[in-house]
Amino acid sequence: MNIICTICARGGSKGVKNKNVRELMGKPLIVHSILQAQETKLFTTISVSSDSEEILKTALHWGVDYAIKRPMEMATDTAAKLPVIQHCVIETEKLSGQTADIIVDLDATSPLRFAEDIDNAVKLLLEKQVSNVITGAPARRSPYFNLVELDANGNAMLSKSLQKQIVRRQDSPKCYDMNASIYVWQREALLNNKSIFNKDTLLYVMPEARSIDIDSELDFEFVEFIMRSRNI
Repeated sequence: MNIICTICARGGSKGVKNKNVRELMGKPLIVHSILQAQETKLFTTISVSSDSEEILKTALHWGVDYAIKRPMEMATDTAAKLPVIQHCVIETEKLSGQTADIIVDLDATSPLRFAEDIDNAVKLLLEKQVSNVITGAPARRSPYFNLVELDANGNAMLSKSLQKQIVRRQDSPKCYDMNASIYVWQREALLNNKSIFNKDTLLYVMPEARSIDIDSELDFEFVEFIMRSRNI
């Protein structure tokens, strides 16, 4: 079985400057995801997609198989991620001469995952034979209890309501935050859809302590603190 790993990392970042190559516990941030992918032994090829030459050179130095130069129209602040992953897969197949069966995308800004999380997400896809698997963590806020939005008049209201009033968060339907850490697809499901959600999409649940996505300086500090506590 040919399983491709993609790691897509843009050069520009407004929240944390140059975050994908910023040092975290002695290694550039993106390297943590590369090493996790290598640790699993799952992948025929590991490819990094970026518009940044520095990121691509760093990835090659740390042993990825292919460094894919991303088209500039896919490297803007408003560019969607799904076409970037699709482009990376197609280019990897051209370079390797092999067609993928399964694609796993690891977010470079989610370094707290374990290699076993990657293994288990792939195992879930294969066991259930679904189109794709996404990852998430139990949500701190519930749209049925303490997550609000504003109506047209600016008045606050619950994001979702039920016929029966919920008086304790614990009694509300379980909700999860997508943590963007791991995405697993059957090849056809990835290349032939414009959304990550399919009728049979499954969720692999990860703990909050492995689900922080670095999008700000505070996130970076949290991740560094957690990693130090693990003695990484």
